[in-house]
Amino acid sequence: MISISRKLEFDAGHRIPNHNGKCSNIHGHRYSLIVTLEGEVSKESSSSDHGMLMDFADVKLLALEHIINIWDHAFLVSYDDYEILNLLKSLPNHKTVILDKVPTVENLAIISFKKLKPVYSKHYRNNLSLKKVCLYETPNCWSEYIE
Repeated sequence: MISISRKLEFDAGHRIPNHNGKCSNIHGHRYSLIVTLEGEVSKESSSSDHGMLMDFADVKLLALEHIINIWDHAFLVSYDDYEILNLLKSLPNHKTVILDKVPTVENLAIISFKKLKPVYSKHYRNNLSLKKVCLYETPNCWSEYIE
């Protein structure tokens, strides 16, 4: 088996409502999402991805469609954070993503992995599987989800 990784970035706001520190305030991050796929190199000489596990452009397109474009420049909020939900509903055409978990970097990494896993395994061969998702909240703080 061999693995490849692709990094993508997006900006989003959130808050951690019951946190005892600064993160209970509304704020934002420049997130970096790293998707790691594992599988076998394509041996089909007539294929455009011959010698590759998967074309990096395809890795990017699927991550954009299923995570990045949805979360970029959105406010990520838990379904039970009623104060913020009411505020966001009062803003016309505001891009809000309601999550079933508190939007910590750990939960966002889990959500990303669970959304992307079937996407990559459905679209490609070579025994391809999503190995890991790493989500950086800041350059120094991140979470990894490995199944």
